[in-house]
Amino acid sequence: MSLSVRDLRIDIGGSRVVDGVSFDVPSGSRVGIIGESGSGKSLTALAVVGLLPRGARATGSVTWDGREILGIPDRELAEIRGSEIGMVFQEPLTALNPIRRVGGQISEAARIHRGVRGADAHTLAARLAASVGLPDPEEIVRRYPHQLSGGQRQRVGIAAALAAEPSLIIADEPTTALDVTVQKGILELLGSLVAEKGVSLMFITHDLAVLAQVATDAVVMERGRIVEAGPVAGLLTAPAHRVTQGLLRDSKATLWRKND
Repeated sequence: MSLSVRDLRIDIGGSRVVDGVSFDVPSGSRVGIIGESGSGKSLTALAVVGLLPRGARATGSVTWDGREILGIPDRELAEIRGSEIGMVFQEPLTALNPIRRVGGQISEAARIHRGVRGADAHTLAARLAASVGLPDPEEIVRRYPHQLSGGQRQRVGIAAALAAEPSLIIADEPTTALDVTVQKGILELLGSLVAEKGVSLMFITHDLAVLAQVATDAVVMERGRIVEAGPVAGLLTAPAHRVTQGLLRDSKATLWRKND
């Protein structure tokens, strides 16, 4: 299944924050959207799954497997979210429900979209927890989010996104709040899961070095517009736009500080 975005525009409070964005995420591909804070990259991702903030209006076209999904009723889009498109959010502590056990949150999409219930849901949650490298999964699924570390919570978020076996995972800056060691593990996990399961990945980030670890192609955004696009290898070796050049300098500086 492939995703196609054409001439996407997003307006909030009379201001255009995304303007004419177009890109594709072919089946089985790994595509990044990169840009500085305020570039519109996360809003673009949220528009795809119909989760824009109140007051935002999106126009243009978003097709999923050839079907137009931009502007369809939320009940129809809810059938696609989770079952066909999984979402991993930037801050798992706020994305997860603090008063629900981890296991129920991991298996939620499978309960809603696949009819998995009871002991089967618990078994699925534990299996997914194990698949994303969580220690002692039978114990982990009985815990609450605040009882886990930041890296463990992010792995829970990834497990939840995989529960209903989606064809596309959208990961919105999933490593931003994590230290470098945990970040490396999360990136390796996403890469291996995408390779093993054959799902597509749309990865949102502001860090070109991070993007290079998980994506093969990317679009670069500035002030709501795409300013450069192409293979990540080319963006790393011969960035054409000043924004991409600045992101590369920032990535190199970050790597230098981490290795210092």
